[in-house]
Amino acid sequence: MYDFIIIGGGIVGLSTGMALTKKFPHAKIAVIEKEAILAHHQTGHNSGVIHSGIYYKPGSYKARFAKEGNAAMVQFCKENGIAYDMCGKVIVATEKEELPLLQNLYERGLQNGLDISQIDQGELGEIEPHVKGLGAIRVPSCGIADYKGVSYAFAHIIQENGGEVHLDTKAEHIFEKKDFVTIETNQGVFTTRFLINCAGLHSDRIAKKAGLLTDMKIVPFRGEYYELVPEKRHLVKHLIYPVPNPDFPFLGVHFTRMINGDVHAGPNAVLSFKREGYTKKDFDLKDFMETMTYSGFWRMAMPNMKEGMKEMIRSFSKQSFLKSLQRLIPELTDKDIVPTHAGVRAQAILSNGNMVDDFCIISGTNSMHICNAPSPAATASLKIGEAIAEQIPDVVADMISSSGAFQVKA
Repeated sequence: MYDFIIIGGGIVGLSTGMALTKKFPHAKIAVIEKEAILAHHQTGHNSGVIHSGIYYKPGSYKARFAKEGNAAMVQFCKENGIAYDMCGKVIVATEKEELPLLQNLYERGLQNGLDISQIDQGELGEIEPHVKGLGAIRVPSCGIADYKGVSYAFAHIIQENGGEVHLDTKAEHIFEKKDFVTIETNQGVFTTRFLINCAGLHSDRIAKKAGLLTDMKIVPFRGEYYELVPEKRHLVKHLIYPVPNPDFPFLGVHFTRMINGDVHAGPNAVLSFKREGYTKKDFDLKDFMETMTYSGFWRMAMPNMKEGMKEMIRSFSKQSFLKSLQRLIPELTDKDIVPTHAGVRAQAILSNGNMVDDFCIISGTNSMHICNAPSPAATASLKIGEAIAEQIPDVVADMISSSGAFQVKA
C-alpha cells in the first residue's frame, strides 16, 4: 500500500512527488509514467521559457504561481547546476492599433507585481537592433531553462527521499474506494491511500477512469516551430514576442532563444488529430472522434474560425509563417528559417465552449486531479507541486500518520 501515487512523469507530476516527500518525509510515494522516459510529452517539447506571469489575470493561479515559480525555478537551477539564462523578454507593438493593447498589458503586469518597463522605438532599437516596433514592454525576469534537466533533478530528489519512479507503467483502470484507490496498470496492481492525477494530455481521461465527472475535455493543439539558421541567430538578443491578439487565445508566433543556443520561431496553434501528435501526419481515430463529437470544441472553434484558418495556412505555408515573423524582424528571408520540432498543448475546454484559462485542480474522494496545466506550468511547477501538497485533506494526512507509515526508511 502506497500513501501517495502520482500518475504522470512530467514536470508537474515530478514536482508534486518531490513536494510530497518533503511534506510527508516518511510516507510511501510513487510516480508512475506510461513512457519509457520521464518528461517525454509537454515538458519534453516545451520551449524552455521561464515566464514572468505578465499575461495572466491578477489573482489567478497562473499569475501568482508564474511569478513565484519564476524565482523558485531560478533558485532551483542555481542550486542543482541546471542550465538557465535570464535573457529577458520584449513584447513588441508593430502597429499603432496595438499600442493601447500594449498599455493594457503593461498595466496588468504592474498589477501582478512585476518589475517591467515601457520602452519606445529608439530604446527598442538599442537592445534589439533588428526588430521593427513602435514600442515595447521590457520584462527582465523572463529567461530560459533546461526543463528536462529540471524534471530529472526532481526525480532524483524523489528517489533520494525514499520515493519510487516507475516507467513503462500505464494506468488502465482506477477504482476509488472510501479509504484507498486501486490502480490497475500494465505492470500490475498498485494500491494507494491517495491518488494525484498529473497526466497532462490525458488528465481528463484519468479523472474519468477514477469516476470523476468533469465539465471539460482536453483538446490538443499542436504548436509548430521553425528555427533560425546558425548564421542568423545574432538577430535575436532577447525573447521577442508580439502583442497578443485579444480575439485569439494564443500568444502568436515569437522568437525564443533556446538553452542550447538555437533560436526557435513560432509556434502557430493548430488542432492536433492525436493527443500526442507532433507531426501533421499523426492521427488517432479515438482522439480525433473525441474532439469532433465534443460540443464544447465547436462552441470554441466557431467564433475563432477566422484566426484558426490563418493558423492552418501558416502550418502548410512557409511563406505565410515567414510573413508573420517578418512583422517583428523584417530582414528575415525564406533561407533564414528551417523547420524544427513541434509541441502539443493540452488545453481543457468546457462544454459551453470556454477555454479553461487557469490551472484547474479538482478533488475526488481520495484523489486530486490537475485537469488543466498548460503554459506556464513548467515555470510554475515548483509552486504547483507545493500547492498540491498543501491541499492534501487533513483526514488523509491523519490517516497516513496513524497508519504507521511514518517509520524511518532504510
